[in-house]
Amino acid sequence: MTTDTAPAGASGGEDRSGARVLALSARAEKLLAAHPRTRPLTAELPRADGSPLRIALTGPYSAGKSTLVAALLRLPAARVGALVDAAPKTQEATPYEWDGATLVDLPGTLSGDDEHSEAARRGVHRADALMIVTTSELPGEAETGAILEALGRAGFADRSVVVVNKMSAENSDREVVIEEIRARLGPFAGRVPIVPTDARDYVDAVNDPSLPAADRAALVAESGIDALTAELRRLVAPGVDGVRPRAQAFELLRVLTEAERRWELDGDDLRAARTTRKAQEAVTGARELVLSALDRESGVVADRTTAAGERVAAAVSDKNGTVPDRVARAVEDEEEDMAADFDAKFFSAMRTAFDTLAAEYGTRVPEPDAWANDLETSGTAPAPAPEEDSPLSRSAKEAAKNGMKAGAAKAGEWLEKVKDGGHGPGSTAAAVVDKLSKNGVARKILDVGGKVTNGAEGFKPWGRTKAAKKLVGAAGKARWALLVMEPLTDLVGVAREQGEWKAVNDRRQTIRDRFAEQARARREALTDAGTRYVNEWIARVEQSLAGLTEQGARVDAEREAALSAIQDLRDEAARLTGPMAS
Repeated sequence: MTTDTAPAGASGGEDRSGARVLALSARAEKLLAAHPRTRPLTAELPRADGSPLRIALTGPYSAGKSTLVAALLRLPAARVGALVDAAPKTQEATPYEWDGATLVDLPGTLSGDDEHSEAARRGVHRADALMIVTTSELPGEAETGAILEALGRAGFADRSVVVVNKMSAENSDREVVIEEIRARLGPFAGRVPIVPTDARDYVDAVNDPSLPAADRAALVAESGIDALTAELRRLVAPGVDGVRPRAQAFELLRVLTEAERRWELDGDDLRAARTTRKAQEAVTGARELVLSALDRESGVVADRTTAAGERVAAAVSDKNGTVPDRVARAVEDEEEDMAADFDAKFFSAMRTAFDTLAAEYGTRVPEPDAWANDLETSGTAPAPAPEEDSPLSRSAKEAAKNGMKAGAAKAGEWLEKVKDGGHGPGSTAAAVVDKLSKNGVARKILDVGGKVTNGAEGFKPWGRTKAAKKLVGAAGKARWALLVMEPLTDLVGVAREQGEWKAVNDRRQTIRDRFAEQARARREALTDAGTRYVNEWIARVEQSLAGLTEQGARVDAEREAALSAIQDLRDEAARLTGPMAS
């Protein structure tokens, strides 16, 4: 009698292997017990177990598993009849002591009885090794799938023997059947021994006193039971310490996989999590929309600033190094326009984001605070912080330091008082306007684009009061123009003080560099301020939606934390399922 035997896989037999598995199982128990979803699984975790190795017999009903048990136990005829029944008699795992190990006869699979199938699954989970029983009729698709599942995912490939029972049936070609079984085992064919048997022949032969001894010996040999006995002894030869740690590692891995599955949300938890995720995605989308607009529009501002510098540099006179007044005024107008354009387009993106969220969540969503300007009033700019000098005042002072005219410094002092009063008759702003109109440099600071004075110490028809109001309201936008025009005042001051023009080209490059630096600094400042503004609004939105998202956020947080911890344990368990080194 021959068997198709694969070489035994490597296994570790050190106590330390089992200790590692049990330590990991203890950590898993603590984790799984922490939540009702996974708490029942703690009963299935491996624990210290010095009992004899368990070899479970698994396979479809009527495959002859109980007869194989009777044959392996060499039961007398009187006991065989009580054990063996053609109907699916075995309804739960039934243990039998055998040769220092325990044979566990499991209920048949594919019987259509869910309780039998569940009992069979539990028996496989608790087994150290498997005797996978099929017949010469060959396993069907469902049975083949179950065999491959046991050998693969359940990890029994190196701890199993496939028994092809009822080989003495008519029309059974032993070699053809074995080859077909081997083909169906696929990648496991070279690792799992295949033993052809006929347990009924064996039981009948040893319990028939009328058989001649030679015939009995021949039937026993052909039955394959002795060959099966040898294979089973090979499986359990490493002993409990050599086989069980790896079996328990695979069982731990299975329980952890099931724990992951139990974190698949359903019912109220699923609905709450979906609500939270939907809100989070909506808020994230709104934030990304505004930040995208911020990046785009701050880039436009930087590009326009750089382009303005190129125009100014190109316009520098070869004769005296000055910049034509028309060019300076055009750049000032461009600076004012680009500030207004940025404000409008950026806040428009904010309104779009708000409208999108409000359409979904209604009045829960807080409106964003106005960004810098009141967008309903074109041409206005945010007032400077009351505790700081205004940008207009700072620019005027800086221009005075660079040698424009003494009157500019005096204008700067006046401008400091603007922030303390209104713009009506008798106000500081009105007095400043009066004085500015008499000072050439100050008129230039005030007269952005010729919109305030007539250029000759007089006012346009809309009067002094509106001039004072213009002075106060334009302070913010004057910051844009004066900061970027600073190199022009520097150039004029240097030219007048030195009285030389030989460095015109270098000065042109200086202008380009200063504009480029201003472009970079402006974009960075806009990005920082805009991002803070967006994040502050998003924080308010998230707080306002907390009532909708709190439960789902809690469920999601619990789920993510649990799954992360389970995955860590699974990774460790997976390493323990390989050959265990000491």
